[in-house]
Amino acid sequence: MCLTLESDYAVRIIGCLAAENKRIDAKNISERTGVSLRFSLKILRKLVSAGLVRSYKGMQGGYELAKAPSEITMLNVIESVEGDYYLNRCHEEDFVCTRGAKGCCCYQNVFNEISEMVNKKLASCTFQDLLNDDKNISGK
Repeated sequence: MCLTLESDYAVRIIGCLAAENKRIDAKNISERTGVSLRFSLKILRKLVSAGLVRSYKGMQGGYELAKAPSEITMLNVIESVEGDYYLNRCHEEDFVCTRGAKGCCCYQNVFNEISEMVNKKLASCTFQDLLNDDKNISGK
């Protein structure tokens, strides 16, 4: 999986819910994140399915985080909408190397190393950390 716009939007949606720290409806989430309502709902379904967000129906319905922002990492969010992160398609189970390499080729070793670095960084970034950084930058 390579990062897509859907991952970017999912991170924005979780960030919005973390900053709001209360239940918020999909229309407001869409407006605050700049993500269309239809796409927001699609992403929210995936986030609910992954256990990162809770959904509520009815007049007081909406969405809220299912976990504390300190328990949700960027990697959790990205994997909930995209699947496992890897830099290059040679990590896919059904990928056939065009170089005819058996096992890891010289390129795949570099891609593996970079993918591990990215995964570690994403796993170390919680939404509480991001909220704190945002407050420090904006002076709130």
